[in-house]
Amino acid sequence: MNIEKLIKIAIENLKNSYSPYSKFKVSAVLETKEGELYTGVNIENASYPAGICAERVAIFKAISEGKKDFKRLVLIAEANNKLKIAYPCGICRQVLNEFKTNNFEIIVASSINNYKIYNIDELLPYSFGSKDMED
Repeated sequence: MNIEKLIKIAIENLKNSYSPYSKFKVSAVLETKEGELYTGVNIENASYPAGICAERVAIFKAISEGKKDFKRLVLIAEANNKLKIAYPCGICRQVLNEFKTNNFEIIVASSINNYKIYNIDELLPYSFGSKDMED
């Protein structure tokens, strides 16, 4: 699927964000290499550490259904009724690093026409991963 269509899906999915405390909505769309889509939104909780980010919701949904080969992740946010670029937090970057594959793209967008494309090594240089635990 092309990037613009994925961004449109992410924008439409913002309505599902549960963010009553921060009022900062985040939506993610994860595309597998087979073309399957998994969406996620941020879900807040009165006990702040109990919340979860949109990226991890999408990734964990895919992993829980046996998918591990990802093509791209699209991320968009909304605050004060305005679409914004939002970068993954540190925890999400670490999770993305765990499941990175060759050519996995992370796309941050503020509209269908305004987006930037990164790979996880750009967003999380000098990362810790499974290879660090090998002999």
